[in-house]
Amino acid sequence: MKTTRISKQYENRLDLIRDLEQELKYARFIHTLGVAFTAASLAARHGCDTDKAEIAGLLHDCAKSMSADKMEQLCRKAGLEIAPMEKGNTALLHSKAGSVLAKTKYGITDVDILNAIRCHTTGRPEMTLLEKIIFISDYIEPGRTQAPRLDRIRAMAFSDIDEALRMILRDTLDYLETTNKEIDPLTQKTYDYYMQ
Repeated sequence: MKTTRISKQYENRLDLIRDLEQELKYARFIHTLGVAFTAASLAARHGCDTDKAEIAGLLHDCAKSMSADKMEQLCRKAGLEIAPMEKGNTALLHSKAGSVLAKTKYGITDVDILNAIRCHTTGRPEMTLLEKIIFISDYIEPGRTQAPRLDRIRAMAFSDIDEALRMILRDTLDYLETTNKEIDPLTQKTYDYYMQ
C-alpha cells in the first residue's frame, strides 16, 4: 500500500503524537489515540489504507482545543463557508477547522484524509470508505461508553460497515431529537441518503 505523505516534521508518528499530546486536553488526547487505533483496525478489516486511517484518526480533533473565534478565522482564511448553525458552535466547526489545520500545520495534502477529518462529525452523502471509517471510529472508539447499542455497533462495524453507519446515524438523530437541539442539515442529508 502507498504510504501517506505528511510533512517531514511528522513523518515519525511519535512526533505527531507528542505534538497532539501538548495541543489537546488529556481526555481529548486519549480519545484521539482511541480513534486512531480503531480507524487503523477498521481499515485493515475493510481493505482501506491503514496509514491514512491512522493519520486521519490522529488528526480528526486537532482543532478541538481552539476557541470558536479562532476556528472561524481559520476557516475564513482558507475560504471555507461557515454555515449559520456552525457560527460559534465548536462541536460542529472543529471538523472543518481541523481539516484546515491538518493541511496548514501538519502538512497533509491527501484529499481523502482532509475530507475524512472535515466530515467526521456530520457525515455526508456518498462518503468514501476512509470517511466512513473515521466517522464510525469517532463514535465507537474504546473510551466511548454512553451511546445506546454501542457493543452491537462495534461488532457491526467489523462485519458490515454500511450497516454500522446507518445504526450510528439513526441513533444520533434519535438522540438529537430528544434534546430539542436543531439538527445540522448535513447530518439530516447524510441520514436521508444512507437510509434509502
